[in-house]
Amino acid sequence: MDNTYPYIASLTREQFLFYEMRTTAKLLSSGLNENDVVAQIMKDNLFQYPTEKSVARIAKACLKRLAAMNDKDLVEAIAQQPSDVAKQICLYAMMKQSRLVWEFMLTVIGEKYRLQDNSFGKIDLNTYFMRLQEQNDAVASWSENTIRKLKQVLAKVLVENEYLDDVRTDHLNPVYLHPILENAIRSHGDLMVLPAFNCFL
Repeated sequence: MDNTYPYIASLTREQFLFYEMRTTAKLLSSGLNENDVVAQIMKDNLFQYPTEKSVARIAKACLKRLAAMNDKDLVEAIAQQPSDVAKQICLYAMMKQSRLVWEFMLTVIGEKYRLQDNSFGKIDLNTYFMRLQEQNDAVASWSENTIRKLKQVLAKVLVENEYLDDVRTDHLNPVYLHPILENAIRSHGDLMVLPAFNCFL
């Protein structure tokens, strides 16, 4: 992940979105182009949202995330693999598309696994954002409300991927990197992300 990549707070609206990512991946894998995918999702209300307004935006966010992996096989895996595998690939896609998630997973979660420190709590999220605010003017300008929401999103992402049992837990679970994703990460030369998935070989 390039250091010039901006930090964006859109995660407050575009959260983990597993159901939406899977739906979008299925349509892409069926051969539709991106415009047709968005049109189909809207026409058939595939996300089952109450209003149409946010549907196109979220569909485009999912497409952007899937494109960030630059890997058709992984898109297909999100569409077809069991949900635990697909979720882990969705997390990788989220990391590839969001510098905020990328750095959190590497500098906080990956570092804890590296040090074999399984403690986790609000202090880890607070420290991460405090450090970012000191280092980056854009992050420093975000409201307290935005920061609070982003902390909640990151905690929920960890729960969704079984790093945490729930948002109140005080320890990280050991996670297992599924071979499909590990092979893709290695073939892309993305080895620096492996610690985020508790993988050090």
